[in-house]
Amino acid sequence: MATLVRACRKALTSTNTAQPLLRRGFAVESAAVIRESPDRVKWDYRGQRRIIPLGQWTPKIAVDAYVAPNVVLAGQVTVGDGSSVWNGAVLRGDLNKITIEFCSNIQERCVLHAAWSSPTGLPAHTFIERYVTIGACSLLRSCTIEPECIVGQHSILMEGSLMETHSILEAGSVLPPGRRIPTGELWAGNPARFVRTLTHEETLEIPKLAVAINDLSRSHFSEFLPYSTAYLEVEKLKKSFGMSI
Repeated sequence: MATLVRACRKALTSTNTAQPLLRRGFAVESAAVIRESPDRVKWDYRGQRRIIPLGQWTPKIAVDAYVAPNVVLAGQVTVGDGSSVWNGAVLRGDLNKITIEFCSNIQERCVLHAAWSSPTGLPAHTFIERYVTIGACSLLRSCTIEPECIVGQHSILMEGSLMETHSILEAGSVLPPGRRIPTGELWAGNPARFVRTLTHEETLEIPKLAVAINDLSRSHFSEFLPYSTAYLEVEKLKKSFGMSI
């Protein structure tokens, strides 16, 4: 019996001393397998396609429009003069058109889409006219927003909904399909309902907000060059060596 116990202890001792050696051997082998070859091409998979053509449709961006680097524009999307689309927004025009007119702004993480058809018989494309402000994290689908309107943050405008000129939708509101906000009114809630009539001073502030955001986008636009800034470094290097640019 004592002989059997001694044999078991010996076997256990040999196993415990062998485990670190095995681990060390596996680590060496794995390091040899993972080691990169100097000839291997390093690809950067973090890139994101900003402009996505779909079939014959390619997004159109005006020369002086600001579109943030991580915005996604797909299909029938038109970003007009002086307008801005901010970080994280997605405009998907695969089923119908999305149009943003002069000096309007789509703020962070908004989603704009368009359906094939509208239950109200109105055009099914998403149409945002001039001097419109769309608050962050809003969802717009096949709706029409007339000039000088404000959509609060985290709002939802569903198919066929319409905001007439000089109207405001409060933050977190839901405008059901086919619902219309008349001119000069403030609506709020889920579903959105009439709250009160806007004063003349409030209607004058609506385009001023859009212009202020447009001015802010100019500073972002000057910092972001769509074709990279590498050529600026090349010009500096040539100047340092006295070479003609």
